[in-house]
Parts: sequence; structure tokens; C-alpha cells
Amino acid sequence: MRFTPGIVLFALASSLPCAAGSATKGKAVAEEKPAELGTASNATNALGVNLIRKLDARGSNAVFSPYSIQSALAMTYAGSAGETRAEMAKVLHYTDDEPKVHASFRALTQALEAIQGRSKERLQPAAGKAGTGDPITLAVANRLYGQETYVFRRPFLSLLKDFYRAPLVKVDFIGHFASVRLEINAWVAKRTHGRIPEIIPEDAVGDAIRLVLVNAVYLKAPWARPFLKGATSPRPFFLGGKNRVDVPTMYVQAVLGFQARDGFSVVTIPYSDPDIQFLVLLPDKGKNLASLESTLTPEVLQGLAGTPATEIRLFLPKFKLQPKDFKLQDLLRKLGMRTAFSDMADFGRMTADDPIKISEVFHQAYLSIDEDGSEAAAVTAAMMTLIISDYEEPPPPPPEVHVDRPFLFAIQHRPSGACLFLGRMTDPR
Repeated sequence: MRFTPGIVLFALASSLPCAAGSATKGKAVAEEKPAELGTASNATNALGVNLIRKLDARGSNAVFSPYSIQSALAMTYAGSAGETRAEMAKVLHYTDDEPKVHASFRALTQALEAIQGRSKERLQPAAGKAGTGDPITLAVANRLYGQETYVFRRPFLSLLKDFYRAPLVKVDFIGHFASVRLEINAWVAKRTHGRIPEIIPEDAVGDAIRLVLVNAVYLKAPWARPFLKGATSPRPFFLGGKNRVDVPTMYVQAVLGFQARDGFSVVTIPYSDPDIQFLVLLPDKGKNLASLESTLTPEVLQGLAGTPATEIRLFLPKFKLQPKDFKLQDLLRKLGMRTAFSDMADFGRMTADDPIKISEVFHQAYLSIDEDGSEAAAVTAAMMTLIISDYEEPPPPPPEVHVDRPFLFAIQHRPSGACLFLGRMTDPR
């Protein structure tokens, strides 16, 4: 899916690596990011660009978190081997230095969570003075739900605990899938403040699941300078660049990041912590989103982090994107990550038990933009199931035989095969 024509909203709150810098008037001052953040940041942006190009082209709204998706798949990648590992590394844009990959994701998560700590410190009331404003809430959480009778390798579990703070919760998918599903979804709802109430659908096949790796991201961030509610009014928005509709549109005149680029303009709006910002990519009149998406690259996104600031008058629609299910298997297969979903999957570094594969990667995201700021949430769950060819399947049901027409019969001596009685039945009345 593509975003509604007119404004591209890609550097969303739960995809923060795209907006790592801040700007001052007339000068780009995006700080050079530490080397340990580069691997995770580049991988997140590159996967995001690839996914948005692969989403269907009907022009409908969409929101997703490449950071959340990367976090869940990075944990899965930690247990992969052989061709599976090579394909995942290529699709996820990881370097050959795997320890550096995991260290980079840990550093990125720590950097994001530090924003929340700084925000709370700034709002601590000084002596004799009351604190003002609301702090930024930014939380990242990972968790593993593993079949209690299944054997996972200790190095795999230790790596995920040390680098992703992902504890293993032992559950019984085989005997109590319904209750385990509710438990996972309850954890998701709590971590996203109720914005994403469910990630594992009711129709998921439970008895073959051996592991579910879950990442949750939640952000609530006020603008550095709120939009005045009284300035919001209905203004025209042109669907597909042609059909006019009136939508509630916010207005502010302020010093913001702004730059006219080749075929589009970019606006950056800072949150109360300058380390995060909201990014708008607006195609020029006469241009469409398809052309912009085709030229979007991770390098372009990274370069926009330091967009120079100047005074502008900004009209920005208010909007809310509710969670929608994304099943990422087909998209990831198209990008080249095929073996991980097949019976040839190799997750030998994850388990010493019966082999498993990724059966599906579920993703949901939520985003609300209003005069006060942004609220966003995203969840990704990678579901690992037994490879069917190595799974002891139940015997097939016995064949049905309908004796509903004339037949012969016999009473036979089994040892000799002699028919003691032989007959025909043509009408059993």
C-alpha cells in the first residue's frame, strides 16, 4: 500500500532511525552518528524502502515500522545458519560482522530509550518551581514465547537476553494454544498502551508452533512547539492530486526544517527532544507518489535527517491510522528471503530439537498526528513452527466404504484361504 497521494509520511515515530538529527535555522547540524548505530540504522532504512515499494499499489493509507520488523527479524537471524542465514543477511541488509549487527541494534535501542530519560529529567521541577509539559514516552520491548518441551540452544537464548533483553517465557502451544495466544496478545496490548490489542490471530495454527519472537514499540511525543488548536480548520486535500475533499488541517508559522529537492519538498518537525522529528516528503505538483517511491533510497532518508531550518507556514492534515494486519511472508519472499519460510530452513543455531522454520511474520502499527504531537505503536511477531516434513503427522482417516449395491460374499478359512461359504447379495430386503 502507498500513503494517500499528497504527503508521504515515512519517518514515522516508530521508525526513528530515519530522523536522527536536528536542525537550526539556515544550517544543517545533524550530528555524526556513532559508528555502532550505523549498521542498525542503515539496515532499518534499507528494509523500509524495499518494503514500501513492495506493498500493493492501490494508493491506500498505510503505516508500518521497519525498526520493529528489523528488531524481530534480527532476533530470528541470530538462530539461523547456512543458506537461511545468508538470505536473511542480504534481505535485511546486515554486514558480514554478525556481532556488530547485534551490538548495533542494542546501541540503537539504548539511544532511543535515552530520549525518554532525558525528557523526564528536563521536566523535573526545579526548587520552588512546578514542572511543565508532558515528557516523551518511548519504550521498546522484546520477548520470546517458547514451547516448554522444546529444546533451545543456550548461546541463542543468552545472545537474545544480552543484546535484545528478550527473556524466554515457557508456554504450552501444543496443549493450550488458545490461552497462550491470549497471553501474548495481552502483553502486546500492555506494551502498546492498548493501541494494538492483538497480534496473533485466532486462526493461527497452534500445535506446530515452537517459538514466537515479539517486538513492541510505543511512542508518545509532544511537538517542540504545539500547533494551536484554534488554528485548525477544514482545508482542501486533493485525492490523487485531483479530487478535492476538505479535511481538518493544522497550521503553524515557525522555524522548521525545510528544503526543496528534485521532485519533492521535505519538511521536518521537531518533537520536544531534538533527537526525534517528524518527516514529511511532499511530491511536487504534477508528480505522484509512485515516482517518489521509485527514487527513494536509504541514503536520501539519511541525508534528510539534517534538513536545514527556516521559517515557514505549514498546513498539515490531522490524521489517525488504525492498526491493520500485515503478513510479511510474501513480501520478504519477494525480496529474496525464501529459505527461512521453507522446509529447507536452517535454524540450527536456535535449536537442538526438531527443525523449525518461520511460518509467518505478523506486523501492525498505529499512528495519530494532532496539534499536541504524535502517538505511535508497532508490534512484530515472527512465528516459528515445525517443518512439516519432519513432523510426525497423525495417521490419515480410514477410507469410507459404502456397501450400497449388489455384492458377493464368502466365509473363508484364513490359514488356507478356502471359502467355506460363498454367495451373492443383490437385494438385502
